Amino acid sequence: MFDLGNPHYQYLFLLPLLVWICYFRFRYWRNKKRLEVADAALWNQIHPNRSKRKPVLKNVFRILGLICLVIALVNPKIGTRIETITRKGVDVVFAIDVSKSMLAEDVSPSRILKGKQILSKAIDGLVNDRIGIIVYAGKAYAQLPLTTDYAAAKMFLRTIDTDMVPTQGTDIGSAVEMALSYFESGEKQNRVLFVLSDGESHEEGIADAGELASKNGIVIHSIGIGTLEGAPIPIKRNGIIKAYKKDKDDQVVVTKMDPDMLQQLSAHTGGSFMDGFNTKEVITFVNNSLSKMEKVESETEMYTDHEDQFQWFLALALFFFTLDLMVPNRKSLWLRKIKLFG
Repeated sequence: MFDLGNPHYQYLFLLPLLVWICYFRFRYWRNKKRLEVADAALWNQIHPNRSKRKPVLKNVFRILGLICLVIALVNPKIGTRIETITRKGVDVVFAIDVSKSMLAEDVSPSRILKGKQILSKAIDGLVNDRIGIIVYAGKAYAQLPLTTDYAAAKMFLRTIDTDMVPTQGTDIGSAVEMALSYFESGEKQNRVLFVLSDGESHEEGIADAGELASKNGIVIHSIGIGTLEGAPIPIKRNGIIKAYKKDKDDQVVVTKMDPDMLQQLSAHTGGSFMDGFNTKEVITFVNNSLSKMEKVESETEMYTDHEDQFQWFLALALFFFTLDLMVPNRKSLWLRKIKLFG
């Protein structure tokens, strides 16, 4: 496995090449100027101890050191590192209503977009808690399983719309049953479900849903999206309102938020109801609700990551620069004094 820690520094690999070109251009200019003063034979007599190879060798050491410095800066990552993380937090599931009534625009920009905005801000406030997302209308569907990957949660959040669930209606009982499958068996004191809905058409399954949640240790907090005055349900094409939804009598349907149903749902489980009009207040409500929940150490997660390798190249750069300092420009006269064969 291979990766680069700082790939945006790759252009610096051109620097050693430029230095090498400049070095040879300088040598060419220096030799040309030297010939204007004295020819090669005379110059060798003036500087008898001058080495021809060592200046080139020293420059090679400098170039290699510079290359190693650039590699260290880019920070290649090779291999894997296994870390153990113990998570201690709350398992929180958000169930968002995606029935057609959520298209109403009595809250800006619309109920469904307001719910997504609240959910996005709530995700920003999570730290070690696992989050799951459920969408429901006539039926409930798992949008995101419990995870601590908040970036993935936001990605899945962007795909939510009112066309996701083909069966229309508002089956809150189905959403609670789906939430049960999210939570693991065992400890029940850290389970919380936030329902974001206008509360319309919840009457039929509200008592059963609350009882089911309470029996399984799930606290339901409901967040009402919409207004008591209500609004018609727009039918749009290419973002432009073409008409409004009508009933069998050809009358425009006005959908209104039903806070009583949502309060009743939360009351069954010891939860609370919050009007979702003010996003900032809702986020405070969510954070306060989670802070009161008992944090439970649920599992140890194993994950792999690439190991940094920059330190090796940094050491090599130091080695080459040290060699450059140690090698003199003069000939090593003491080597000539060594007689290996008498």
